[in-house]
Amino acid sequence: MGGADKPGLVVGGRTLLEGVVAAVRAHSAGAHVVVVGPERSSPAAEYVREDPPGGGPVPALRAGLARVQAPRTALLAADLPHLRAADLAALEEAAEPGPGAVYSDAEGHPQWLTGLWHTEVLRRALEHYDGASLRRLLGPLEPVLLSPADERAVADCDTPESLARARADRERPPER
Repeated sequence: MGGADKPGLVVGGRTLLEGVVAAVRAHSAGAHVVVVGPERSSPAAEYVREDPPGGGPVPALRAGLARVQAPRTALLAADLPHLRAADLAALEEAAEPGPGAVYSDAEGHPQWLTGLWHTEVLRRALEHYDGASLRRLLGPLEPVLLSPADERAVADCDTPESLARARADRERPPER
């Protein structure tokens, strides 16, 4: 995205980050939302920074998880323009019997930043992990892999084309 502030990009009249936080709050009213990244005026949340800033998803998970008190943790990218409360509800239901649940894409690949986990499982996994790969951290936990009812739920905005597609998709109703 050429160095653009991805969470701050606007789709459907709100920033990508605002959309993800809105989905979390619609799923769980009163949820304590922790955002790892620079503080913003919106959405209202607790903002923390990973060490080092910009250090990647594992340091970000460590920083955010340190602030979580809830029994479950949603581990979500900030650039998911079509994520909805129903997607989080499906993850929560699938995660109930196991360590967590993660959406997979159309090819069956886990999308590690679209998951819901039992918080203590994540904490135990991080205790002795010194790597940088979310796949290597989370894969051995064997989460439930779930196909989203609407494939757009896992479609992030990593390119100008995917951003344009997300903006155009806002005109289409969900596939549910």
